[in-house]
Amino acid sequence: MRDSPAARLQELFEGRRLTPTQRRIAHSMVRRAADVPFLSSVELAELAGVSQPSVTRFAVALGFDGYPALRRHLREIVPAETGAGESDAYNEYQQAVHGEIENLRQLAELLADPAPVERAGRLLAASRPLPVLGLRAASSQARGFSYFAAKVHPDVRPLDEGGTLLADRIDAARRAGASALLCFALPRHPKEVVEALEYARGRAGLTVVTVADSAFAPVAAHSDLLIPAAVGTGLAFDTACAPMLLGRVLLEAMCDALPDAQARLEEFDASAVARGLFME
Repeated sequence: MRDSPAARLQELFEGRRLTPTQRRIAHSMVRRAADVPFLSSVELAELAGVSQPSVTRFAVALGFDGYPALRRHLREIVPAETGAGESDAYNEYQQAVHGEIENLRQLAELLADPAPVERAGRLLAASRPLPVLGLRAASSQARGFSYFAAKVHPDVRPLDEGGTLLADRIDAARRAGASALLCFALPRHPKEVVEALEYARGRAGLTVVTVADSAFAPVAAHSDLLIPAAVGTGLAFDTACAPMLLGRVLLEAMCDALPDAQARLEEFDASAVARGLFME
């Protein structure tokens, strides 16, 4: 399968030691991968919310003489897509849907290598209990994952509210035997999430598995295993189809690593029938 423009850009940045400002530029480039080769340094600076000199320094940090050299390279690795003008025929709602379709396509290409997800599944399955963190925009992702995970995992603990008790709940999970923490991190990234991951990983000694909108998200420095899934930005509020689907993929990988997952599901189904829980 041919790499997407975003995947090609991702490869350009992998393994680089970038400053927070440079990660912000890289993140913006990945999110607008098809457009970036045709942006001026001023336009890219505006897109990323940084200064124009920061864009020039970013290009030099990647090993280019300046931004023009970087842009020439981008035009080689991210050629113009045929039929790009077709988007003009769509209204803004359709464009948002097509944007999410592209995010899902990128996720499918990422999952061509299943090793990171399989590793994550083993880490999550082995953690008893399993804390699942997600605040603000990501709280629904954490709750959704926790709801389904509780059907197969013996002790899932959603952490979907911030505040001073958050560290206490991480400590309680660690004392109870937790070895890993799953985090859903979506923009805008709350400061509390970064602080919680720093605490969970540095103080509590948990292995942090993160689903984030980009490999350059602020939580990356505090994650042992980060799997990116882009959010849609075509509407007033971001859409998160790809992160949600990635969460379900992680559930599948966790089930594969739990030898009694099928038995637990059958037990729940039998109980649900006996209780008349669902409409048939």
